[in-house]
Amino acid sequence: MKLVIVGSGYVGLVTGTCFAEVGIEVTCVDIDSKKIDNLNQGIIPIYEPGLEDMVLRNMKKNRLSFTTSIAEALKDCEVLFIAVGTPPDKDGSADLQYVLSVARDCGKNMKDYLLIVTKSTVPVGTAKKVKNAVQEELNWRSAVLPFDVASNPEFLKEGAAIDDFLKPDRIVVGVDSPRAEELIKSLYKPFTLNGHPIIFTDITSAEMTKYAANAMLATKISFMNDIANLCEIVGADINMVRKGIGSDSRIGNKFIYPGIGYGGSCFPKDVKALIHTGEDFNYELRVLKAVEAVNQDQKSVLFQKVYNYFKGDLKDKNIAVWGLSFKPQTDDMREAPSVVIINKLLAAGANVKAYDPIAMKEATHQLGDSITYAEDQYDALIDADCLLLITEWSEFKFPNFKIVKKLLSRPVIFDGRNIYELSEMKRQGFEYFCIGIDTTVV
Repeated sequence: MKLVIVGSGYVGLVTGTCFAEVGIEVTCVDIDSKKIDNLNQGIIPIYEPGLEDMVLRNMKKNRLSFTTSIAEALKDCEVLFIAVGTPPDKDGSADLQYVLSVARDCGKNMKDYLLIVTKSTVPVGTAKKVKNAVQEELNWRSAVLPFDVASNPEFLKEGAAIDDFLKPDRIVVGVDSPRAEELIKSLYKPFTLNGHPIIFTDITSAEMTKYAANAMLATKISFMNDIANLCEIVGADINMVRKGIGSDSRIGNKFIYPGIGYGGSCFPKDVKALIHTGEDFNYELRVLKAVEAVNQDQKSVLFQKVYNYFKGDLKDKNIAVWGLSFKPQTDDMREAPSVVIINKLLAAGANVKAYDPIAMKEATHQLGDSITYAEDQYDALIDADCLLLITEWSEFKFPNFKIVKKLLSRPVIFDGRNIYELSEMKRQGFEYFCIGIDTTVV
C-alpha cells in the first residue's frame, strides 16, 4: 500500500515514519520547501527521541520520501492523511484553513478513489467540511470520482511519540463506509496483530474523542494544582494527598502530580477549541473554563513565591533557571510555563540565566537575547540568588548539591515540579520551596 502524509511537522513526520517502519511506502508532503530540502538531506526539524535514526533508516530503504508536490505524491495513492497544523484563532477556535486547503488539493489532483483521513486535531464537523471541499473541486473539474473521508485522531505524547504510535493504547477511527473501514484495518494490521485495539466509531464521535481525552487530562492537572494550592494554605502535604487519592483505582496515579501548569501544543489549544465548540452550540463548558483559568494562574505561582521571598524587590537579582521546554524529552516551548515565569522575572527587573538540555535553540526564538543562556546546568548557578526548577529533566533530579550550594550566592531552591524531598533539602542546608507544601513551617 502507498500512503501519503500531508504535513511534515510533529504529527505528520512521526506518523509517516512509523508507518514506513512497518513496511508501508510513505510520501510526506509539505509546502515548506526548505523543510523538505532539509528532510531529504536527513535534517530533522523537531526533536523526538529515536525519530532521527528511524527517518534515516527508512529513507535509506526507500520506504520514506519527501516532496512539495501533492500531485506527484497522489499517483497510485489510495490513502492520504491530513496532518497539518490547526492553530488557534483569536477566539480560541481551531483554524482549519490548512486542513481545507489540503482537501481542495485532493479534489484538484486525485485520479482515482481516495480515502482522506484527518489526523490533525480538528473540531466536530470538520470531516463534513473536508468532504464538501473535495466535492467542490471535483465538480469544478466535472470529475466523477469516489472518495471517503475518515477521522483518525492522534494520541501521541511528545517525548514518547514513537512508542505511542508503534504500541498504541488504542487506535480510534471514525468512518462512514465499509470500504474506508477495510482500508484502515489493512493499514493498521501490523499494529493490531500485537493486540493493540482499533476502535471504529462514527466520524463525529472520533472527532470528539480526541478533544475529550485531552480535556480530561488537562482537568486532572488543573484539579491537582488547585488542591495543591489549598494544601499549602491549610498545612496539608500535597504529595501525601496525591498518594492517598492515586491509590484509588477509579482515579489512578497518572496526571495527578502538582506543578506549575500544563503547556505544549495540545492541551491549551484543545481545551480552548472544545470550549469554543460548546459556544458554537450554545452550551457552556463550565468545568473546562475553570480548568483553563486555573492553569493560567498556576503558571504564575512559582514567580509569586520568588517575589514574596525577596519581599517584592527583584531588581538586579540573578535568577538561575533549570528547564525551558514545557515537559522533558522535547524542545517544544509552546505555552511553556517557563516563558510566563521568565517574562515576569524580567519585568520585575531580575536577570535570568537558564539551561535546558534540548530546548536552548528554541528558547532563543521565544525569548531572544533577554536572558543569558548557560553552557550547562551548573554554569547557570554561578552567583545566582536562587535556583528555579521549571522542567523535570532527568539530569536535574540528582545533581551534586554540594556544587549547587557552592555556586549559588545564597542556597535557595524553588522547585516547580516537586522533584526534591523537603527533608533532604533541609539536611543539605537549602531554603526550599515547592508546590502544595508550606515549607516555611516545616
